[in-house]
Amino acid sequence: MRAESSETRAGALRVGVLALQGDVREHASLLERLGADVLRVRRPEELAHVDGLVIPGGESTTIDKLSRTFGLQEPIREAIRSGMPVLGTCAGLILLADRVLDSIDGQESFGGLDVDVRRNAFGGQRESFEAVLDVPLLDGDPVRAAFIRGPVIEQVGPGATALAALDDGRVVAVEQGALLGLSFHPEISGEVRFHQRFLDWVRAHANG
Repeated sequence: MRAESSETRAGALRVGVLALQGDVREHASLLERLGADVLRVRRPEELAHVDGLVIPGGESTTIDKLSRTFGLQEPIREAIRSGMPVLGTCAGLILLADRVLDSIDGQESFGGLDVDVRRNAFGGQRESFEAVLDVPLLDGDPVRAAFIRGPVIEQVGPGATALAALDDGRVVAVEQGALLGLSFHPEISGEVRFHQRFLDWVRAHANG
């Protein structure tokens, strides 16, 4: 059972950042600037005390293995099934995908997004780049997105909705229910609107 919402106890949303590997600090810092109470999640008992979860960029294969080592894989899957809001960036998108096209032997995902994702679709670290994205869902200016060894969404199933694509048509942002998956790193470029949308979902979930 999920613990009582920290919004009820302390007046601030408590959100988790999966802290097994990756750019945990950057997400935690951004969420704290937006007013959230952030808990770094490494154990199932910590997951039970948050109302939403961020899965950061990093190495999807490493995060997958460590989630099983620390007993988090099934609790995260159950949290997703129960409607907990989850934001996944870069590796986090891979871990939220139902289908990973070029997974290594034994690699698994948490699932939840009805998409086909390809890892490292833009090449290695030296092929990192920035792009300006039109995201009609978000008010204001276009999004400046940082792609660092990012995945690409090759197929969007009927359960999911594409939010943004590159000029060549490749989809790089998608949502489904309370799940949001991004190929890029808004926490690095200073883009806050995706995290704010996530926090709006977390607030609704906590008060539901």
